[in-house]
Amino acid sequence: MQDEKAFVLELLNPKTQNEAFRKLLHLYQKPLYNHIRNLVLNHDDTDDVLQNTFIKVFSNIKNFKGDSKLYSWMYRIATNEALTFMQQRAKKQGISNEELQQKTINKLESDVFFDGNEIQLKLHKAIATLPEKQQLVFKMKYFEELKYEEMSEILITSVGALKASYHIAAKKIEDYLNSN
Repeated sequence: MQDEKAFVLELLNPKTQNEAFRKLLHLYQKPLYNHIRNLVLNHDDTDDVLQNTFIKVFSNIKNFKGDSKLYSWMYRIATNEALTFMQQRAKKQGISNEELQQKTINKLESDVFFDGNEIQLKLHKAIATLPEKQQLVFKMKYFEELKYEEMSEILITSVGALKASYHIAAKKIEDYLNSN
């Protein structure tokens, strides 16, 4: 944790912040891309949300209090940016978040950046039937293999509630897959 505090100080210091931010990008660009991609599903949209995430991180690093890990704080920003992006996109198109997600999943097959097969497409369709919170928890646990403690820091939710959400989501997905 001491190293992280020193790193945050480098991000705050005008003399060292450019190099520190390059290091931050190098460390977190790929995991944040994967996290956002799991939420928004589309490559181009993911790039936009990722860029907005790093802009927010850069402009708000002075507000980072160190109550959580830097990683958790950045994941929270990325999650909020992705969810806000999807809500705004749905509103702009005059459809619900669920309809937007179904529309995006239907486009996945033609997305050159999606390397999944029919089973993975079916899994995404099953996940899209879940409430937003269950989707988020399931994706973070299943695709990103995050520990409940990490998710707890990112989502500011108890480990018990996350375990319950994941269990319920997994059961709903299993039921969906067995009925389709």
